Amino acid sequence: MLDQDRTRMARGPGDRIGVLAAGTELFRYHYRPDLPPSECPSPYVHPLRTLAGRVVSGHRPHDHRWHKGLAMTASHLSGQNFWGGGTYTPGAALDATPGTPAGRYVDLPNVGRQDHLGFTSLGEDGFTETLGWITAEGEEWIREHRTVTVRDVDPAGGSWTLEFATELRNVRGAELRFGSPTVFGRELASYCGFFWRGPRSFAGGRVLAADGLEGPEVMGAVSPWLAYIGEHDEVDGHATVLFRPDPSDEEGGRPHWFVRSEPVPMVNPTLAFREERPLADGAVLARRYRVTVADGAWDRARIAAHLDAHPWDPS
Repeated sequence: MLDQDRTRMARGPGDRIGVLAAGTELFRYHYRPDLPPSECPSPYVHPLRTLAGRVVSGHRPHDHRWHKGLAMTASHLSGQNFWGGGTYTPGAALDATPGTPAGRYVDLPNVGRQDHLGFTSLGEDGFTETLGWITAEGEEWIREHRTVTVRDVDPAGGSWTLEFATELRNVRGAELRFGSPTVFGRELASYCGFFWRGPRSFAGGRVLAADGLEGPEVMGAVSPWLAYIGEHDEVDGHATVLFRPDPSDEEGGRPHWFVRSEPVPMVNPTLAFREERPLADGAVLARRYRVTVADGAWDRARIAAHLDAHPWDPS
């Protein structure tokens, strides 16, 4: 049994590592997964667990095989797909209504991959990794530095926090533009960037955000945090997954949120809500997120207490 406040990294079979605390493997990180090319082979976190060992992530669900727990994605990037599956394509609808934006998902030969290039640090509570975002044609467009760290392990309170920091450097030799299906005409489908897919039992869960926002009104809203409360299959009880970006980031600290609880659970602080996001050649897009995983159904008072007790530090 581990000390209650101590974390430990463990290497598993194959290309994966796990971080353990309070007697539980909190998450498993697959850094060189063997996946079909159509799913954009990329590192991801799954399973993601509460301190009680209950899983709060989904992996390769039958409705979207390319959804992988927690991952960094880009559904549209200057014509390439770093997400997997079909690409939403305007003007491709078979039965378009005249005068309306039309499109559909098309399987195109544009699905890239994210290659693990090595770890620059491996510690007891996390790691730093270098990745290359490689197009379907084999060109490296982004060199990413990613750091994943476990924070605030609280067995008494039943929660812990995963911090995910990324720096995306444009190495294409030309401008890149991040987009989403909403950018190209599909309403309420603005997913692009740091993405969570919940387990199927979490469908229909409760969604909360700041300023009293709740349920469907959170889709597309701007908020410094978002909480998703779901109920487990097999065991009695709920879990809360609380997402919040670094508030010191003037641009990314209050993102537009892409979130669905029906028909499937998913959350994304989107990089491209209604407009493309340009990234100049050589420039870096940096983001930091914290994901608090808690046993039980947290209400607004419990969320506020946690945020007050665990403010972002300046580092």
